[in-house]
Amino acid sequence: MMGKRKVRRGGGGGGAGVAAATAFVCAVGMAAAPGRAQAAPREPTPGAGAESGAGSQGAAGSSLQEVHKKVQGLYRKAEAATDAYNLAREKQVRQEKRIVKIAQSVVKAQKRMTGLRKRAGAVARAQYRNGGIPPEAQLLLGDDPESFLDDITLARKGQQATRGLMNQLEKTQATLDRYAKAATREWERLDASRAKKAAARKEIRAKLAGAKRLESRLKAKERERLRQLEEEQQRRAQTAWLGSGILRKIGGKGTSQGLRAVDFATAQLGKDYVWGAEGPDTYDCSGLTQRAWAVGGRSIPRTSQEQWRQLPKVSVERMRPGDLIIYFKDASHVGMYVGDGAIIHAPRPGRQITVAGAGSMPILGVVRPDGSEG
Repeated sequence: MMGKRKVRRGGGGGGAGVAAATAFVCAVGMAAAPGRAQAAPREPTPGAGAESGAGSQGAAGSSLQEVHKKVQGLYRKAEAATDAYNLAREKQVRQEKRIVKIAQSVVKAQKRMTGLRKRAGAVARAQYRNGGIPPEAQLLLGDDPESFLDDITLARKGQQATRGLMNQLEKTQATLDRYAKAATREWERLDASRAKKAAARKEIRAKLAGAKRLESRLKAKERERLRQLEEEQQRRAQTAWLGSGILRKIGGKGTSQGLRAVDFATAQLGKDYVWGAEGPDTYDCSGLTQRAWAVGGRSIPRTSQEQWRQLPKVSVERMRPGDLIIYFKDASHVGMYVGDGAIIHAPRPGRQITVAGAGSMPILGVVRPDGSEG
């Protein structure tokens, strides 16, 4: 893994950017020179030889490349499940807030209903004291003809007030019924989100445990070679990407917000990847990009899939420092472009936040959190 190095902020292929990334790209460029490429050496069966360390029981019969493929596959599935977990958790938080708001509204409506019922009770008691005779009938039975017109006006106002009171009672009851239905729907959605989150957590733990079991069966030298295989795979992908001449087309300069996000991401180099983590000591891939852009002054979605779905898209040729590169067909990984064909990202469990080639993984597309042109 590359250690921490100071970031020089700037454009794409113009010579500025991340110093560590420049060294990385140059090294890959040399490897891409004609006649220099070499096939990866054939690996021995895991556990072969006299290396000390954990035994390789269960790995026998598989080449190290096959173990590498299985381990990478498990970590990729865990990362995809992490996105599902984060999305379900985010929905759960929103639903819990909505339920609290509904509960607060119900309390207000119930207080209003209590007041209206007291007023209705007072009207009913007054009518009872008058023998249950309606006000209109009482007027007709009155013995003061001169006050009849005045009294009938007051009676009509009383009728209107009573009708208004009953209408308010009906509307408040309808409001309470509506809140009850809304609360039921939100509880059902909350239960569904909790179930999805629990299922995703279970899958994540199973995939991570499976990957760790495979790696634990390898001896110390084989584990180091496994890391080298991972880096070699990324170098080959980066070589092919650079070989297309893409870097000559990328020259955008980051905005002040984008450069603040880059500065924050750079300061996290060397911190551990932990699934579901949002900092400050550990991060997963989208937790890092979300937090970096929050420091940059923009609120963006929590997961790489939602970042891909919701944020403005730009072409690879137009990307600039601070833009986010989304990887794999399922949008399950994200890194921040920092210039010179490099990204900063949180790779996977067992790895630390590092600088890598922007083309070292299959690119799905690029999104721009600040949405500005340039």
